[in-house]
Amino acid sequence: MKNLALTEAEIERALIYLHESRDGVARAVEGLTGAQWNFKPGADRWSVAEILEHLSVVEERVVENVFPKLNGAPATEGNGDSREMDALVIAKGSDRSTVLQAPPAIAPSGRWAPEESLERFLAGSERVAAFLQAPEAPLRGHLWPHPALGPLDGYQWVSLTAAHNERHTKQILEVKADANFPAHTMAGGAI
Repeated sequence: MKNLALTEAEIERALIYLHESRDGVARAVEGLTGAQWNFKPGADRWSVAEILEHLSVVEERVVENVFPKLNGAPATEGNGDSREMDALVIAKGSDRSTVLQAPPAIAPSGRWAPEESLERFLAGSERVAAFLQAPEAPLRGHLWPHPALGPLDGYQWVSLTAAHNERHTKQILEVKADANFPAHTMAGGAI
C-alpha cells in the first residue's frame, strides 16, 4: 500500500526547497539592466526576461489549473512508495542536460515587463507555499497528469515547481555567463 502520509519534516523540506529555488531566481535576476534582461545568447535561446516570464506562467498555471483539480482527481492505487517518484520529480525537474520545448501556452510571449514577471513569479511562489502548508491540501492521495512525467500528486507538483525554478535558475546563469552578455554600465562607461 502506498504511504500517503507526509511527515512535518517532509513538508518543511519541500518548503525550504521551494523558498531556496525562489530566492535563487530572485538573486539571479537582481540588478539587471534592460539590455541584460533582453540579451539572447542565440536566436533559439531565451533571454532572462523570457525565462522569468515562463516561470511566472508555469507557477500561475499550477496554482490555478492543477491544485484546484487534485481533490476531484483519481485516487492513487497499487503498491509502491510515492517517495521514489518524489525523488524522480526533483531529479528530472531540475535537470538541464535535456533541452525541452515549452508548449505554446507556457512559452514566453512578451506578456509582461521583467519587473512584472518577477512580481508575478514571487506571488506565485507564495501561493505554492501556501498550498503546501494548507492542512486540507490534497498533497497525497490524488493524481493529476503532467505532460512529461505522468500522474503526480500535490506534493510532487510542489516539488516539481521548485525543481523547475532550480532548472531555470541554471539557465539564467548560463545566459549571464555568455561571453556576449552585456556588462553593467553607468553614465556611458563600464563599471
